[in-house]
Amino acid sequence: MRGRLWRASGTPPPFQGTSSNGSRKLSEAPRACHGYDGPTLWTSHFVTANGLRMHYLRSGGSGVPLVLAHGGTANGRSWTRVATALADMFDVIAPDARGHGLTDAPAGDYSFTTLGNDLAAFIQAIGLDHPIVGGASLGANTVLSSVTDHPDIARAAVLEDPIFFLQTPDATQHWIATALASLRTEAHMIANLGLDAIVERFRLSNPHWSDAELENAATAKLQVRDIFFTTFQDRFDWQALLGKVRCPTLLITGDPARGALVTADAASVAERCCPTLEVANIPDASHNVNSDQFDHYLPAVRDFLVRVS
Repeated sequence: MRGRLWRASGTPPPFQGTSSNGSRKLSEAPRACHGYDGPTLWTSHFVTANGLRMHYLRSGGSGVPLVLAHGGTANGRSWTRVATALADMFDVIAPDARGHGLTDAPAGDYSFTTLGNDLAAFIQAIGLDHPIVGGASLGANTVLSSVTDHPDIARAAVLEDPIFFLQTPDATQHWIATALASLRTEAHMIANLGLDAIVERFRLSNPHWSDAELENAATAKLQVRDIFFTTFQDRFDWQALLGKVRCPTLLITGDPARGALVTADAASVAERCCPTLEVANIPDASHNVNSDQFDHYLPAVRDFLVRVS
C-alpha cells in the first residue's frame, strides 16, 4: 500500500478527521530523518508554492536534482528506499502533496491538474533548474500533468504504473470516484487503530517490507486528510496529454495479474502517443512496483536516469 492510492487488493488506508476546510494540526517533522541503512538521509523543509505551505524531504548533494511525487495516501518519505539507493548520484527531493503528509490541505480543487501545478510551483519555489521528475500511481499522473502544462519544467520524467486505462475519461473518473469512496469508508473503519496496530496490519499483507517501510506507510495513512477523498475529481485524458510530452519519459509497468494498472496494450498505446517514451516492464510486480520488486526496478530506473542526466 505504501505510496499508492489504488490496489486490486490489500489493506485500505486509515483516515484522519479534519475541519471543514480539510486542515488539522500535524506534528512538525524532525529536522533530520533516518534512512533505511541507519545514517541520516533526509533533511526536512517547508516552502510556500502555489499558495500552499508544502513540506518536503531532501537528500542534498551535488547530483542532478530528482523530484519524486508519491502516490495517494502516502507521503514523501515513501521514497526513502529509492532515495537511499540513488543519493550517491542524485539530489533526491520528495514533497508531500496537498492533503498529505505535513503539507496543507486547503479547501478547493483536488485534481491531477492542481497537483501538477503544485509540483511545478514547488520546483520553481526551491530554485531547481530542469530537474528530473518522477512519480508513482497518483504521483505519476501528477507528473504527466505537470510536464504537459509546464513543458519547460523538467528535463525528463518517470511514470511508475500510472492510471492509464483504455477507456473514456468519463469512465476513468467514475472508477476514481468509486475507488475513493471505498477507500474513505474503510479508512474510517481503521482510523482509531493507532500506529502500532496499523503497522501490524500492513505487515500481514507486506511481510517482505522492513520495519521502517511499514512505519512510514502507517504514518502516512494517519496523515492523509478527508478532503482528499471527498473532493478529488479528474477526467484524465492521458493519451491526449502524452501526445504533448516532449521530454524523455520512462513508463514503468508491472503485472496486471498482481494488481498493476497499466496493461501491455495500454503501454503500447502510450508508446504510440509519445515518441519520447520508453517502457520498462518489471515482471511479477504489483501496483507497488518499486517496493514489490525493488531489485528489478532499481536497475531499470537508474539506467534511464543516468542517460537523461
